[in-house]
Amino acid sequence: MADDQGRFGAPFACAPGMRLEAHERLSALQFARLTEEIDRVEVLVERIEKRLWLAVYGVVALILGQAVQSLIQMGP
Repeated sequence: MADDQGRFGAPFACAPGMRLEAHERLSALQFARLTEEIDRVEVLVERIEKRLWLAVYGVVALILGQAVQSLIQMGP
């Protein structure tokens, strides 16, 4: 027979073909899991980035506050 149809009209499943199909399904599941993990890491990085900028703004505010305080003390 020229196609994959067996005697009863069902496709013929051979061991290498089934193994390849199982490998493709496993690969798809692994890629889906990796995508989920990457998304989770991106969310964590965004949180860390927000905290870092908050710390930077806090340090800048502290320095500016000290500069203003020293200017006030130098005044009349």
